[in-house]
Amino acid sequence: MPPAHAPGNHGRLPTLVLLAAAVAIGCGRPPVGPPRFAVRGQVTYRGEPLPAGEIVFEPDTAAGNRGPAGYGVIIDGRFETHRDTGTVGGPQTVRISGFDGHAEDEFPQGKHLFIDYTVTADLPRQDVTIDFDVPAKAGVVKSRR
Repeated sequence: MPPAHAPGNHGRLPTLVLLAAAVAIGCGRPPVGPPRFAVRGQVTYRGEPLPAGEIVFEPDTAAGNRGPAGYGVIIDGRFETHRDTGTVGGPQTVRISGFDGHAEDEFPQGKHLFIDYTVTADLPRQDVTIDFDVPAKAGVVKSRR
């Protein structure tokens, strides 16, 4: 193989740089699926920030909404999805699982405080901030519409 500075190899470097740039930006392909939006906010439980948990946004098919689910992790009462893991907006079924935040071998987020508290929310089709308050008797379905 000739050295990089040998005659005839000068044209390869710019070609490789352009090829790498095209791959990095995705060759201009549009995103797959419907537009998704970032969601952030706070989750409280019994009036305090939820130590740890998970939040899932599922399009409410009963209300005619379709698309992929969104997902976020709750840490010290705060959560944030990114656009690639966010919501499609519109009517959503929101499921929240809560943990005490004291990591153990079997449970990295700690022990369950409650499992799958469910609430509905009608989210805009744009990035949004929304807060949730999980009542002491979690598990009851409520509506935020």
